[in-house]
Amino acid sequence: MASDRLTKALTFLSNHGIPYERYDHPAVVTVDEVTERVDIPHGQRTKNLFVRDKRGRRHILIVVPHDAQVDLMQLGSQTGLGRLSFASERRLLEHLDVEPGSVSLMGVINDPEHRVEVIVDRTVWHAEQVRCHPLVNTATLVLKRADMHRLFELTGHQPNILDVPTC
Repeated sequence: MASDRLTKALTFLSNHGIPYERYDHPAVVTVDEVTERVDIPHGQRTKNLFVRDKRGRRHILIVVPHDAQVDLMQLGSQTGLGRLSFASERRLLEHLDVEPGSVSLMGVINDPEHRVEVIVDRTVWHAEQVRCHPLVNTATLVLKRADMHRLFELTGHQPNILDVPTC
């Protein structure tokens, strides 16, 4: 299953002429594990959160710098989303078809119905290069800024770019 997800991500990028650098590594689940096990010399490191609103009707992928501690209460207030909480593993699989620890901006390729809203921190959006998992946590890709923007364009997702509030 993981190899199918990886193939899907790489095929999507290749089919759309989006270049990337690929780094394979042991499975990582947390930002701390990435710091310990993955040595990539460049690209903005990211943290990706998948959350839902109080009623579970809206689902949001949040992409921030790796060391950000997101203030979900303030973000919910700032965006009008209300109270936000982490979505369940079941919702993660249903909406982005990824396992915990593999959440990344690449997940939007699995959301053709645009059921997931995307929030990207301004720092990540303007980074020259961005790191992301290709739907699995055993590899990391480095994409150029323009190619990350194009990925969202191709999938029809219009990220909300803002200064994500932190604790």
